[in-house]
Amino acid sequence: KLVVDADTDKVLGAHVLGPDAGEMAQLLGVSVKMGVTKSDFDRTMAVHPTAAEELVTMYKPSYTVRKGEVVEAA
Repeated sequence: KLVVDADTDKVLGAHVLGPDAGEMAQLLGVSVKMGVTKSDFDRTMAVHPTAAEELVTMYKPSYTVRKGEVVEAA
C-alpha cells in the first residue's frame, strides 16, 4: 500500500508484505526521502519480474482486508 498525500500527490510511506519486502523497503526509503509522487510511480517501468513490480503497476487495490476478511473486491 502506498500512502499518498491527497493535496500534493507525494508518497508519505508504504506498507509491503511478502517475499523480498525488506529489499523493496530500502528502495522506497530513498524514493520517499527524494519526494517521489504517486505520478512518478505511475510513470515508472517495472524491470524485474518480482513482487517489487507491484509497486510501479499498482493503480488501485485488488481488494481490501479488514480483520482477516476481504471486505471490498475490485
